[in-house]
Amino acid sequence: MSGDAMSGCPVHELRAKLRRSGLRPTRQRVALGWLLFAKGDRHVTAEKLYEEATGSRVAISLATVYNTLHQFTEAGLLREIAVDGSKTYFDTNVSRHHHFLVEDSNQLLDIPGDRVEILRVPEAPEGMEIASVDVVVRLRKKR
Repeated sequence: MSGDAMSGCPVHELRAKLRRSGLRPTRQRVALGWLLFAKGDRHVTAEKLYEEATGSRVAISLATVYNTLHQFTEAGLLREIAVDGSKTYFDTNVSRHHHFLVEDSNQLLDIPGDRVEILRVPEAPEGMEIASVDVVVRLRKKR
């Protein structure tokens, strides 16, 4: 089978994406990658992805889900967003953008990067550099 014959196959493309990112396309990475990336841009917690995986009959532990999400993040395939230090979301949209947090549902919504203007950022401490600035705008229903 030539290289072109697999072109357009979503699983083949996912495996190639993992390889390009320096990750071996193991069965578990491919299964989780399929759940993450097949639905377009989304924000997911490790617990939610674990529920989706077990619901799809993927035999996997929650620890493996966490490890895989962190590997995908380190490889640049996901963006990690910590909210309140207790809730961590993983975003499949790795472009420069910010987020609304709907407080009553803990839902994240994207804000295009050009819709937020950051005028001043403090200097980084000695020996450090700013890697990124993430803005989370909290929303609640009007009273």
